[in-house]
Amino acid sequence: MSTYELYAVVMAGGSGTRFWPASRRNLPKQFLPISGSKAMIRDTVDRLKGLVPMERILVVTGAVHAPLVAKHLRKLPPENVLCEPVGRNTTPCVAWAAVEIARRAPHSVQVVLPSDHVIRPAAGFRKTLAAAAEEAADSGALLTLGVQPSFASTGYGYIERGELLHTRPGAQICGVTRFVEKPDRERAEQFLHSGRFLWNAGIFVWSTPSILAALREHAASTLSGIEEIVRAGDNATLTRVWPGLPAVAIDVAVMEKARSVRVVPIEFEWSDVGSWTALPDVHPADAHAHVVAGGAELVAQDSSHCIAYGPKGEIIALLGVRDLVVVHSGKVTLVIPRERAQDVRWLVAELERRDPRHI
Repeated sequence: MSTYELYAVVMAGGSGTRFWPASRRNLPKQFLPISGSKAMIRDTVDRLKGLVPMERILVVTGAVHAPLVAKHLRKLPPENVLCEPVGRNTTPCVAWAAVEIARRAPHSVQVVLPSDHVIRPAAGFRKTLAAAAEEAADSGALLTLGVQPSFASTGYGYIERGELLHTRPGAQICGVTRFVEKPDRERAEQFLHSGRFLWNAGIFVWSTPSILAALREHAASTLSGIEEIVRAGDNATLTRVWPGLPAVAIDVAVMEKARSVRVVPIEFEWSDVGSWTALPDVHPADAHAHVVAGGAELVAQDSSHCIAYGPKGEIIALLGVRDLVVVHSGKVTLVIPRERAQDVRWLVAELERRDPRHI
């Protein structure tokens, strides 16, 4: 068993437009109480307690969101916040964190996770991460966590699981046959019925030397740009180099190409809370199948199966309606049928054209 320091990298650069109007450019989903009473990024960091100390947690976020990180993570050292000038997907984010962690602890292991997922129970999550970290340290493999599909989703990437390599306390370690990007409905049905495919949870575990070696082999231009930024250590170099880095997901840039990749099927509850209609998966419904989040009070009569979101201290009133999503945030109120929740992005695009102040 290897001896190493365990670090965590929290990716908090997303915009969360599918949760508009609550989620905006200046207040994206990860800083909202979508899944409970605390901001999602705070829940994410709290889940790591007892596994990764706060001084070894790094948050990568947009520069404009640094004050929100400080607000919700008051004990996080300021030097642990890496501020992206613009969004460039997850490969530059992973590379920057890896180079920074290598500077502090060259023989460490890293857990890399999104800031806006719901995972329960936290103890089971930590046990799985600890087992994956041991595997990463001992084998040098790049590990990803996979979710057993519950339906034929066309919105997730998939991982075809290979043979069971071995088990560790809290985890099965399996090979990876291939990664598949978001499939069409027919292929998703085939994946579901085969029993060999897992949803890609976007949570990774690897040793610092292993991810740096993989980046150097498969994303060399990104890594060299990041190394230039870290060497210079000034904002001028960051703002000059960063926008030119390839905007590619780490799954595509590295995981699909690397030779030693393994998957850990998870056994805890997981949701990426991808749209308003995901709230019933993470919040209990009342007697009329309504789900309320954000702190608002719901008053409903002759209504059922609605999803309501609003800030604490406000009231959402429903009368004679069903199967709606009703969201009130600031000066904007959204009302849509539940079945059209994914189409919020079209409203966002139209408002972007008309008046970007509302986005």
